[in-house]
Amino acid sequence: MYSIGELSRQTEVKVPTIRYYEQMGLLEAPERSGGNQRRYDEKGLERLAFIKHARELGLPIEAIRELIRLSAHPDRPCDDADRIVKDQLQAVRRRIEKLKRLESELERIATGCEADHIGDCYVIRALTDHDLCAHEHV
Repeated sequence: MYSIGELSRQTEVKVPTIRYYEQMGLLEAPERSGGNQRRYDEKGLERLAFIKHARELGLPIEAIRELIRLSAHPDRPCDDADRIVKDQLQAVRRRIEKLKRLESELERIATGCEADHIGDCYVIRALTDHDLCAHEHV
């Protein structure tokens, strides 16, 4: 059995985050000791590690909730789990494309300034006037 502090150390998830996951219903409420201290078992440790890894991969809470629900039915087909992770992959690819546009625009702005004084600075002008941007990046 693990205290919340030990669970936190084992998984590198902060105590308030563990409590938040409990509150959200992602992590089952643990047993309590005689002194009302949370006591987590191995299953709680594994669940928290699962949640942490899913969050590191950027999965939203609702997707994690669905994956947890699906994991309770090991004999079912994994189509829904596949769909969830493929949706996340598409979301990541969209963010990467947006970041590439941002990188390109920032590089263009950063290399476009040849002024010596802020009053003539292209960086300041470009940030003030969105029409100076080469393409849409929002």
